[in-house]
Amino acid sequence: MTRFTRLALPVLMAGSACVAAPALAEEDNDTIIVSGQRQAYRGDFTLRETPQAITQIDAEMIDQNAILRLSDVLDLSASVARQNNFGGLWDSYAVRGFAGDENLPSGYLVNGFNGGRGFGGTRDAAGIERVEVLKGPNAALFGRGEPGGTVNIVTKVADFDTRGRITALAGSFNRRRADGDVNIAIGDVAAIRLVAYYEDAGSFRDTVRSERLGFLPSVLVRLGERTTLTYDLELSRQEADFDRGVLAIGGVLGLIPRSRFLGEPGDGLIEADATGHQVQLRHEFSDDWSLMVGGQYRETRLEGFSTEAELAAGRQRLGRDGRSLSRQRRSRLYEAVHFVLRGEIAGQFDTGSLTHRVLMGVDYDEFDNSQVFLRFRPAVIGAATTPQATNDIDIFNPVYGRFPLPALPPQTNRLDQQRAVGAYFQDQITLSDSLQLRIGGRFDDTTVETLNRANGAGNQRSYTRFSPQAGVVFTPSDAVSLYAAYGEGFRANLGATAAGTLFDPETTKSAEVGAKFGLLDGALEGTVSLFTLSKSNVLAADPANPGFSLPIGKARSRGLEIDLAGKLPGDIDLWLSYAYVDAEARADVIDLNFGLAIRSGDRLINIPRHSANIQLSRGFDIGTTRLNLGGGVQYVGKRLGETATTFELPDYVLARAFASWKLQENLEVIANVTNLFNTTYYTNSFAQLWVQPGTPRAASVALRVSF
Repeated sequence: MTRFTRLALPVLMAGSACVAAPALAEEDNDTIIVSGQRQAYRGDFTLRETPQAITQIDAEMIDQNAILRLSDVLDLSASVARQNNFGGLWDSYAVRGFAGDENLPSGYLVNGFNGGRGFGGTRDAAGIERVEVLKGPNAALFGRGEPGGTVNIVTKVADFDTRGRITALAGSFNRRRADGDVNIAIGDVAAIRLVAYYEDAGSFRDTVRSERLGFLPSVLVRLGERTTLTYDLELSRQEADFDRGVLAIGGVLGLIPRSRFLGEPGDGLIEADATGHQVQLRHEFSDDWSLMVGGQYRETRLEGFSTEAELAAGRQRLGRDGRSLSRQRRSRLYEAVHFVLRGEIAGQFDTGSLTHRVLMGVDYDEFDNSQVFLRFRPAVIGAATTPQATNDIDIFNPVYGRFPLPALPPQTNRLDQQRAVGAYFQDQITLSDSLQLRIGGRFDDTTVETLNRANGAGNQRSYTRFSPQAGVVFTPSDAVSLYAAYGEGFRANLGATAAGTLFDPETTKSAEVGAKFGLLDGALEGTVSLFTLSKSNVLAADPANPGFSLPIGKARSRGLEIDLAGKLPGDIDLWLSYAYVDAEARADVIDLNFGLAIRSGDRLINIPRHSANIQLSRGFDIGTTRLNLGGGVQYVGKRLGETATTFELPDYVLARAFASWKLQENLEVIANVTNLFNTTYYTNSFAQLWVQPGTPRAASVALRVSF
C-alpha cells in the first residue's frame, strides 16, 4: 500500500519557466544542443572552438549503467566529488575542488538556465537526456556560479518524432521501479512528451525506506516558420528516512556495521517536493540572428522529523561506556521559491576580414529561502536525568523507540532572500582560419537580506561587480586545438553565521590551459587541461553548528584533468576520466567561541587528490539479436572528513558490470551489478559522527518495451 497519502499530484500550477526550444534546423553533432537548438549562455560553437573543458554524459551511458540518480551520473566524471548530501535528501557536489555552501544543495543549470536551487530532493535520472559538466572560467557569463565549473542538465524535451518506451526494473534491497517516456507529434505544428516514474525501495541501511514519483511533461508549439514555444513541467514527490549514516569511533571507521541506522524510525519519513515550470520563446530573425526569451518559477519544500547524533561543540558525544551516543531530535520545514527571467540575443557579423559571433543578454534572479527548525538537545550523557531529558542510543546494540519522542522547542526561524539583476556579453572573433579570440563579461547588481523571524532582527547588503572573461583557441590542424582561458566570478553568499553575521560575497579568479584532440581518425576524442582557481570569502560547513556555515577566508584549487571517449579498434567503446585536484584553504581562521582552527594549507572537505573512472563495452550480433557487455572501475582517493581536523575518509576502488540484450527491435533486457566485489567504502561526510557509507554489492534487472 502506498505511503503517499498526502502527496497526490496537484493540478498544473500557474507560472512560467525557461527551457530551450527545438530549432527547425538539422542537428549538428559537434554542437552542444538540446534537440538541435542553441542553449542560453552558450552560443553556437563546436567543442573544438570552445576555450574550456566540457564533459558530456549521454543517455546511452546513463542507460548502460542503470543509473537512477544525478549523483551517480556525476560519478562518471572524475572532476566531480560528492559532498554533504543532507542525510541523502539533496544533491551536493564539488567541481574541481569547489562546492559552494555546504549547507545548501548544489545549484545546477537545466537546459542552460539556473534551475537547481531549493529543497526538492535528489534529482532523478528519468527526465535526463544528457548531463554536461562545463568546467573552467565561465562564471562571467553564467553568473552566481562556482569557478570550478557548472553542471547543466539537458532534459528530455518534446520533438516531432513519435515514439515511446516503458521500463520496469527490480533490484537489490527490494527496489521496484517503473518509468515511461512517450513523445507524440501532432502534425508539424505541436508535440508533447510525457516522462513519468515511480519507485519504491528499501535500503542496505536498517529500517530505511524511500518512495519517489515524478511527472515531467514537455510541450512544443511551432508558432511560425522561425518561431517556437516550449513549456516544461517538473513535478516530483519524495519520501525517505533522514539518515546521517555511521560514525567513526575515535577517528576509526568500520567498528559498527555499515548497515547500522542511528536515527529513530518513529520519526517517520521526510517529505521533499518540487513543482517547477519552464517556458521559452525562440525566434530566428535570420540565419545569423536569433532571440530567446524565457522564464522559470520553481517551488520546493522539505519537511519532517529526524533524530541524529549531537554535534554541538563542548558537549560529550559518546558516553564514558564508549557505546552510548547522544542524539538530538529536530523538526525541519524548508521552503524555497526561485524565479528567473531572461532575454538573450545571439548573432554574427563581419568587420573587414574578422568574423564576430556575439552573445548578449540580461537576466533577473529571485530566490527566497525559508527555514524553520525546532530542536530537542539532550542532557549530557551520564548526568542524572529523566527519560524525557535524554535520547541516546547504544551504537553496538541499538534499541529503537526506547524513549518517548521528545517535544521540540524552537531553535531557528529565518528567511534569507536574494534579488539579482545581471547583464552579460561575449564576442568570439575569428582572426584567421586557425585562431579565435573570445572576450566577454558580466555585470551583477545583487541584494541579500536575512530576517530572524523569531525576534524581528534583520540585515541587508547590496553589491555590484563586473566580472571579465577572455579566451583564445588555436587550431594547428583538424585533429588538434589548443586553448587558454581566464575568468573572474562573483556570487553573493546567502545567509549568516551562527552568531548572525551576514557573509561577504564570494569572489573568484580562474585560469585554464588545455588541448583537445582526435585520435584514430576522430573515433576517439580527448581533452587534457591544467587549471588553477582561487576564491575569497569562502564558506565551509560549521561542524560546531550544523545547519550553519563559517567563513574560511581564501581557498585555492589547482590540478590536471584527462578525459577520453570514443571507439577503440575492435569496436570497443571507451570512457576514461581522470583528475588530480589539490584544493586547500589559503588563510588561517580561528574561532575561539567554538574551538575551531583552520590553517592555511588545510585540505578542503570531501575532495580527493586523485580520482578516476574508466569503462569499456562492446556489442555483439547474435543471430537477429544484439548483446552488449561492459564494465567499469571507479577510484576515489583519500579525503578530509571533517573541517578543522585530521580525520580522513579512506580511498576506495569500485567495479561494475552491465549487459543488455535486445531480443527484438522493441524488446530489451538490461542487467547491472554495482560494487562487484562488495567493497566497504564511504562516499562523503560532514563530521566524524555523520559519515555516509556506500552501497554494498547490488544488482538490478529491467525489461524495456519500445514502440
